[in-house]
Amino acid sequence: MPKGILGKKVGMTRVFINDREIPVTVIQIEPNYVVRLKTKEKDGYNAVVLGMGKRKKKRTPKPLLAIFEKAGLEPLKYLKEFDTKEEEQLQVGQEIKVEEVFQKGDLIDITGKTKGRGFASAMRRWDFSGFPKSHGARYHRAVGSIGACADPGRVWKTKRMAGHYGNETVTVLGMEIVDIIPEKNLILVKGSVPGAPKSVLELRDSVIKNRRKGKRKLERIKQLYASQ
Repeated sequence: MPKGILGKKVGMTRVFINDREIPVTVIQIEPNYVVRLKTKEKDGYNAVVLGMGKRKKKRTPKPLLAIFEKAGLEPLKYLKEFDTKEEEQLQVGQEIKVEEVFQKGDLIDITGKTKGRGFASAMRRWDFSGFPKSHGARYHRAVGSIGACADPGRVWKTKRMAGHYGNETVTVLGMEIVDIIPEKNLILVKGSVPGAPKSVLELRDSVIKNRRKGKRKLERIKQLYASQ
């Protein structure tokens, strides 16, 4: 099975476990199909390309259209490559279900695109505190000094200033799966994830689950569900 899957953010709600209120993000897992298989013999590594979402045939580039026709699939809008656990069990055109990839209590990494905020000031973009707001202060929301005059005589790169805010690809590590609802193709993840409702998310096996911090987190999750 692949080590990840594609989904769409629905929104946030809450669930109760042992009288504890837990905020969760609801993710809709639309049908994911295997578009292409990559093997170590041919490509140098094992991976699978998954596709999700309908796409108009007339808006699909011909090279992609040929790949979909070879796989026996209708054109798909979103494509993403994932590592595989057992590549020999997969077939081109096969549908991947969420319960086949993840289980309740797993740790996953979620990648999404943050909301675009447009041009923003330094205070909003970088959470600066600003200047004193008392009587007599000349500046309130200004950036302040951005460099010395003589040395270095220029503004350093990466200086935090006003500019475009949001619309960036962000990955959140070690998110806990609170519940999976297979009949509705829904997955509930503890906490918030990047992106607006209906935005596409990539869900992968967490890279921190084998680290010390990840192992401690998994132990706490097991104790929580064992007491139910």
